Amino acid sequence: MRLAQELGWHFLDSGILYRIVAVAAMDRNIGPDDEQQLGELAEHLDVNFGFLGDGIVILLDGNRISGRMRSEEVSEFASKCAIIPAVRAALVQRQRAFRKLPGLVADGRDMGTVIFPDAKLKIFLTANAEARANRRYKQLKEKGESVNLSRLFQEIKKRDERDMSRSIAPLKPAADAHVIDSTEMSIDKVLSKIHSLLEVN
Repeated sequence: MRLAQELGWHFLDSGILYRIVAVAAMDRNIGPDDEQQLGELAEHLDVNFGFLGDGIVILLDGNRISGRMRSEEVSEFASKCAIIPAVRAALVQRQRAFRKLPGLVADGRDMGTVIFPDAKLKIFLTANAEARANRRYKQLKEKGESVNLSRLFQEIKKRDERDMSRSIAPLKPAADAHVIDSTEMSIDKVLSKIHSLLEVN
């Protein structure tokens, strides 16, 4: 989101859409294995986005749910939703509708391979599971949430394995993507690298 703000572009965090499906399903007592109901739910989501300071405000059925998006329970449910064909199909056009002038920064595991295969610049941003677990741990602790680092690490590894092995839109870099390993990089260094790539693309 910070890159989009610096460029004055629109922003899409596709993972949030799957997390919204997860929250909506949990609120309706729909299980992660109920593919038909999850597909119908994704197709008819009543969701609106807004910005407040440096954060995104999300309204589902008119109720603000932004604070629930990053819990591990929602993350796990969302990853299971992401392998369901009906859910993915329902969200494709909703994601593509975000592409507007002057530009779009799209964040998601299949942005360069499925949603925007014709994007002028594709970045595959990665980091090892340990680094990502530590980053998420710090984020959750800062929010006052109780979290176990070891369990968080295992959940991230399991989620990666599931996403990389799924039959639809598996997690992998597009053939023409620039791969940036951020394991040892700060946010500022990552942004500087991306700005450099934008200048030559």
